[in-house]
Amino acid sequence: MKSIKRGERLTILLIILFLIGMVVLVVKIVTQATFYMSHSNNVNIGCVYDRNGDKLFDPNATAEEYGADYFLDIGNVIGDDSGQMTNTLVSENIDDLQNYNLLFGAVENGKSAIYTTLDHDANQSVYNAFGSKNGTAIAYNYKTGEILICVSKPSVNILDYQNVENLETGSLLCKAFYETVPGSTQKVSTLAAAIETIGYDAVTQKSYNCEGTYYNHYNHKIVCHKLSGHGWQSVSQAFQNSCNPWFAQLVQDLPLEGIQQVFRNMGYQINGEGETTMEIDGITCFTASTELTDVNDFDTQWGCMGQSKTVVSPCQLMMWESAIANGTGKVTQPYFISYKQNLFGTIKDKAQTEYSESIFSADTAQKVKAIMRENGDAKYASINYPVGVKSGTAQVKNGKEENSLLSGFCDDNSLPIAFCVVIEDYKESDGISTNQIVRTMLNALSS
Repeated sequence: MKSIKRGERLTILLIILFLIGMVVLVVKIVTQATFYMSHSNNVNIGCVYDRNGDKLFDPNATAEEYGADYFLDIGNVIGDDSGQMTNTLVSENIDDLQNYNLLFGAVENGKSAIYTTLDHDANQSVYNAFGSKNGTAIAYNYKTGEILICVSKPSVNILDYQNVENLETGSLLCKAFYETVPGSTQKVSTLAAAIETIGYDAVTQKSYNCEGTYYNHYNHKIVCHKLSGHGWQSVSQAFQNSCNPWFAQLVQDLPLEGIQQVFRNMGYQINGEGETTMEIDGITCFTASTELTDVNDFDTQWGCMGQSKTVVSPCQLMMWESAIANGTGKVTQPYFISYKQNLFGTIKDKAQTEYSESIFSADTAQKVKAIMRENGDAKYASINYPVGVKSGTAQVKNGKEENSLLSGFCDDNSLPIAFCVVIEDYKESDGISTNQIVRTMLNALSS
């Protein structure tokens, strides 16, 4: 009798294990079949399009059909299906491009596709504007969130590469989503933190003297780019002059906790705490980080001016500009994918405009916007558009090179564009500037 009961229990156990195995198998089939089919020669992969219907990815593309450099400007952001590239729109959304499902299998004439927000013609114009220089440029509509331009040089020609080891360093990465030293573009964040923490009136009442060199409370030396100094300045003057001693003195007069809180709200990792990444349609973007430990200390002051241990992605610099340009203090969330189309041609996953929680108050946003507009009118008339901007010169590679940055927005309801441009290893003799690239960008988008 006991043996019969043991046999029954064993049988029940085996049935349970069998059922569990079947459930696991079904789950694997449902969740992983698309992955394996996407890497099968039996499945056709769909195309990726720009906002005007131009193809940004075609699995059957040839140089003879498109021209040798047709995809060069978007090579490291759109990518391909070779498996050699990661963190690209294709690699991170490959399941949605395959003409396959469990019920119908591989569909020969499937209509799977992704329609993006990018403007390919404008993207190519900006890419070409870099000339021989490397760097990155990203721009989006700060009212809708549509990413219109995303360029990173060097890039990769997806029609003509076999061995990734032979590519120039950085070719496979879209630098718009990776950390860079922000230089004085960081002063936008510091200005916002100051206004948010002690109020606009208190900030405008600040007047500090710049003699070219400033020694802080710990006798640490802060050097201005103008060695003869700027003299006594208001906040607007110091912002336009990008005066380091002035901003060092401002930081000393702010509560540390206040700066930290505003930076946290903006998405910075502070002293190693906070989110390290965010996602934009599957693409990973690294978030800003800095160390803020003592407002009287050199590293904290220097970090608030975009050096020391402060790093920011160009994409995030662009995003903060939307909160300022909109005058709301809320970031317009960026997106690449306007909508997707399944293998039967049905539209799905249509994008909608979304906003973050307030990173600072609307009043702070409007006050920072006014100061940035003053800077744009005073020093960036050559762009030929009403812009609010902040430039930056970032020392990299232990001071051996300098990158030139410009982040800002176009204050025109018909052209609501926020942007960030980085030129690597910048020299005035190169004959190209961030101003020129922004002008090219806005000209291309306005047409």
